[in-house]
Amino acid sequence: MHALVVYESMFGNTRAVAEAVSSGLATRMTVDLREVGAAPDEVDDGVDLVVAGGPTHAFSMSRPGTRRSAADQSEGPLVSPGRGLREWIEAAGPSLRGRAVATFDTKIPKAYLPGSAARSALKRLRRLGCRPVAPAENFIVLGTTGPMSDGETDRATRWGEHLAGIELTRTAPPRT
Repeated sequence: MHALVVYESMFGNTRAVAEAVSSGLATRMTVDLREVGAAPDEVDDGVDLVVAGGPTHAFSMSRPGTRRSAADQSEGPLVSPGRGLREWIEAAGPSLRGRAVATFDTKIPKAYLPGSAARSALKRLRRLGCRPVAPAENFIVLGTTGPMSDGETDRATRWGEHLAGIELTRTAPPRT
């Protein structure tokens, strides 16, 4: 079994979650971890599970404007300075059809801040013909730039282990 984990991260918190998820997945499968700018636009046929994650920006996945805002708040370079998860899903869309997928995000725990990059990504992936194997998962950061809430990276590792234990069957329709 082979998993591809693609992440977008501004300040490093989502990268830390992606690394922890990858560690959990690696208990039962081969894992390729890619920052969204280095992720392939066409996912290889040998990939059984795609796990995608990014930070929640303005109630959803980031956009060019919200990434510019993050850059303005950063004291150093962003982890993902280029395209975001939204653009990667669009580019990789045809090669994702029929694949098992799971999504995660990082977000601030405020009742007045609804929305989720993970739910938005999962909805887009479902529309592309992907097969979600788990509900969208949220991991908590304590502020816009972090840090992660205590225990969240451990929880991300356990979530990765859970995903690795799911029976995956590929039902990819023929490509046109």
